[in-house]
Formats: sequence, structure tokens, C-alpha cells
Amino acid sequence: MTKSFIPQGYKPTLSLYETQDAISFIKREFQDSLARALHLKRVSAPLFVQPETGLNDNLNGYERPVGFDIPFTGKDAQVVQSLAKWKRMALYRYDFHPGNGLYTDMNAIRRDEELDNLHSIYVDQWDWERVITADQRTLEFLQETVRDIVDAVCATSDELRWKFPELKNNIHLGREVAFITTQELEDRYPDFTPRQRENAFAKEHGTVCIMQIGGRLKSGQPHDGRAPDYDDWTLNCDILFWHKPLDCALELS
Repeated sequence: MTKSFIPQGYKPTLSLYETQDAISFIKREFQDSLARALHLKRVSAPLFVQPETGLNDNLNGYERPVGFDIPFTGKDAQVVQSLAKWKRMALYRYDFHPGNGLYTDMNAIRRDEELDNLHSIYVDQWDWERVITADQRTLEFLQETVRDIVDAVCATSDELRWKFPELKNNIHLGREVAFITTQELEDRYPDFTPRQRENAFAKEHGTVCIMQIGGRLKSGQPHDGRAPDYDDWTLNCDILFWHKPLDCALELS
């Protein structure tokens, strides 16, 4: 059962036609801004992979991939749920070197997604990955990268308001990022659920980065169940913006 809704009193600023134009503009602007900020080149992503390759991500571990057979080859295929593993393979296969990376426009189907205003069974999102050296696996480098991504988003927002001036009072994104770990969130809001903690912190600060997602907290529970087959969660993080119309935090990356 869907949990999608239109906020009370919400009135669209753009017509449906103009909205499609704005979406197209955002996708063009953002990919260029992100590519410049992180030194990325565009590659094409697969829509499906063979299960035996191990390239299909299992997300939280319980989602069922959509599968189908290919009679001509006598093999089965799965629609991708995430490109997390494929991107690492692509960086190696395409011979990317430290300091450079790739980005792609991923389309996917997640049949078990809980439907609401932010989630759909159909996924259309930018994905990126960059080669770094061992000495760059630091908190400082992570935070620098987060700020570069936020700058790319805000630059796109600035260009959008210039092209569609009627949106100038509707978009408020802050470039200043507030960083916090999942344990610090639990310490700060011990009686809240993980989602409530994210919402409370994002509402207070606007633009936030939640770090160390996946590790077990003092309460004995992980903050989130994503990527259960990844060993290193210490440099895992999500960027969130406060979304005023929906009154919730919007996860970006």
C-alpha cells in the first residue's frame, strides 16, 4: 500500500510541461557540475546482469531482484538493484587511475521497495565512483568529497533559479554541511528511531552528512541495514537536505 501524498496546501509553481523542462535542465546541469567537481567521465550502465557474476547488489539483504530468462543464450538475467559492485568492476576494466572516476545514469527496478513520496519501484538516479589511493581513505578526504558534491548540487540549484525565476522562493539549499556520526545521533536523540533522528538533525541544520552507517551502535542495533555484505562501514555516509514541503530529510547520496 502506497504512502504517497500531496502535502496540504501545496500548489505547483510550474506547469507539468515546465516541470519536465526543469527536470531535463537539472539532469544536464548536475551531471556536468558533478563531473567537474570530482573528475568523472560518463559511462553507460547495464540494465541487467547475470546472477552468477555477483555484480547485482543485494541492498539490505532481503529485496528480491526482478529476474527473467534469455532464451537465445540459455541463461537467466536480473535487473540491477544497485550499481555499487558493478562500478568497481568498471573502474578496473576501463583502466581508471587515482583521482579520476566515472558517473552514470542508473535505471533499476526494486520490486520490494516501500512506496512513498521518496521511493518508487522504478529507480532513475545518478551513480558515481572514483579511484582513490590508500592514504586518501580518511575522514578528512570523505568530508572534502561531501562538500564537493553539495557544491555541485547547490550550483545546479542556482542555475535552476536563474532559468526559472519563479522558483527563487521555493528552493533553499545550504552549502554549509553539518557532519555527525550515527552514534552521535543516537546519543543526541536516544528515544528516537533512526529515521526520526535524521529528520530532527536535518531540520535543525538544513544540509547534513550522516557518517558511519551500518555499524552496531551502543544500543545494540545498527542505524540502518543497507549493504550488509560490505565489511567497512567506518567511511560510509549519506548526504541529506531538509525538504520543507514534505517536512522530512531527503537523502541525496
